[in-house]
Amino acid sequence: MRLNAIEAGTAAPDGVPLLILHGLLGSARNWGAVVKTLGETRRVLALDLPNHGASPWTEIMDYPFMAREVAAVIEHLGGKAAVMGHSMGGKAAMTLALTRPELVERLAVVDIAPVSYSHTFAPYIKAMRGIALAEVSSRGEVEAALAATIPDRGVRAFLMQNLEGGAGGYRWRPNLAVLGAHMDDILAFPRFPDGTFYGGPTLFVAGETSDYIRPAHEDVITQLFPRAGTVEVPGAGHWVHADNPAGFLAAVGSFL
Repeated sequence: MRLNAIEAGTAAPDGVPLLILHGLLGSARNWGAVVKTLGETRRVLALDLPNHGASPWTEIMDYPFMAREVAAVIEHLGGKAAVMGHSMGGKAAMTLALTRPELVERLAVVDIAPVSYSHTFAPYIKAMRGIALAEVSSRGEVEAALAATIPDRGVRAFLMQNLEGGAGGYRWRPNLAVLGAHMDDILAFPRFPDGTFYGGPTLFVAGETSDYIRPAHEDVITQLFPRAGTVEVPGAGHWVHADNPAGFLAAVGSFL
């Protein structure tokens, strides 16, 4: 497979694996605990999307491209999978379901809607790129440098998961230059011909304190995903699976 994955579990009785797609500046490793738990009953693979984690760097970073890359993984695995995506990964999963519905057995979308957003991560990318990694000698120095522009400790901890290295030097695992250049594509959602929809079972999972899924999005969700339901995870913000892991697993477990 072109995309790196972490994996757990064995084939379920129906033979359909579950693929998990992370959000912007995330990686498969962010989903390790979820992969382990859901892997108790089926085969689960969390993927590093292009320009993230250990997957290849590319010059393209829009949703049709991401969907094609995930489609190739599903074809490699046997031709059908349940797909769950968070944020950017949720948009990639929705694009896949709308363009290659025969590959998607069911769809779970975590704290994102099929619309354009203004929730840009551009300041985070700018802050990360602004650190002279060749001049730092510890992870603490990097986090202190981020703190100058990113006061939220939780956000810094999330970003720091993308830093690798040690005494021999540090590097950011994501392709920050390409992600920054394609931020408009990442914030947007593709337009599809009238009448396009995915008819499989679909679940939208919202964080209680997040504003990414709103009542105003209901019409477009119903239009594109007519079998969609929505569940809200209490006490969770945008990073639903990290803010309330037990609540998240309770929300998605039976559906998946």
